Amino acid sequence: MGAVENVIDCKNRLPTEIKELLMSLASGWEDILDLNELHVIPLKGALTNEVFQIKWPTKAGKVSRKVLLRLYGEGVEVFFDRDDEIRTFEFISKHGQGPRLLGRFPSGRVEEFINARTLSASDMRDPEISALIAAKMKEFHDLDMSGPKKVCLWDRMRNWLKASKSLSPPEEAKAFRLDAIEEEISMLEKELCGTHQRLGFCHNDLQYGNIMIDEETKSITIIDYEYASYNPVAYDIANHFCEMAADYHTETPHLLDYSKYPDLEERQRFLRAYLGSTDIDPCFSDAIKELRPCPFCDQLNDVEVNQLLQDVEKYTLASHLIWGLWGIISEHVNEIDFDYIEYARQRFDQYWLRKSDLLGSSGALHHASTDGN
Repeated sequence: MGAVENVIDCKNRLPTEIKELLMSLASGWEDILDLNELHVIPLKGALTNEVFQIKWPTKAGKVSRKVLLRLYGEGVEVFFDRDDEIRTFEFISKHGQGPRLLGRFPSGRVEEFINARTLSASDMRDPEISALIAAKMKEFHDLDMSGPKKVCLWDRMRNWLKASKSLSPPEEAKAFRLDAIEEEISMLEKELCGTHQRLGFCHNDLQYGNIMIDEETKSITIIDYEYASYNPVAYDIANHFCEMAADYHTETPHLLDYSKYPDLEERQRFLRAYLGSTDIDPCFSDAIKELRPCPFCDQLNDVEVNQLLQDVEKYTLASHLIWGLWGIISEHVNEIDFDYIEYARQRFDQYWLRKSDLLGSSGALHHASTDGN
């Protein structure tokens, strides 16, 4: 969810079946003044679906009634299986990790509206909020989802590469070097799949718009699970760090600023919060406010922190590749007003720029071999 843009007339915007579903849901609330008087408020920042706040006026002294309406983007089934995503949504909801599912229809769904604030880009850099995100991420990773617990990343990347090639005209495919990407994926998979890495149920799209905070309780809620699957937890953290370069609420939401990528101190602090999250409440809040290390964190195994840090940095390469492919596909299937191609170009540019530094000699040699093809 994002910032309110403007109110639109639901009678001109929503199909009859959706209005009927919304009114049916609202009919059980006795404090609503008029079921027909619903306001549809677009929420900015969503890049896969269209998202709206639905609001009804209520009797004097009563809090207004709200739900969240999500209309699925056109053609996005290439990215994920919608039935799998709904099963994930329902599982997470039952375990108290997100909003409740209130209703479904073929082109979307209605969700509980969470009375919390969606994070902004600047919130990601706040040490206290960042520590809360780290703890919630660890909790999310520890969810015991049904089904096979195997890495999804590499198969998903290859499927998206195949889709990108099928959708891209020749000049676009050449500009993005799509013929070389298959070999890059195989190289990354070989380099990054170490036996020491821990798998978890990952969100895979933990940008600030998918994180909400209750200002009173300071509780964090993670939303939007379209891309969620089992993956190395280092990849999920890497993707979160990469998202700090983005601000989707500017006049140019597609532009990335990699000077905002978290520095070493920020990354280490996040990882210590993540690894020590089972004991975060007693010790972290005061320590973070004073920007000094917590005594508990000093006892964490530095070897474990440093190993995770190295893995996370390498997995930023996978993040750049997969979201570059996402941008190419989205340009051809999605009608949302966003410069997907320029976004893809920036992600691929960052991949080629950082590859040799992060992978050392093996990355440099591979880079030379692909350039020679």
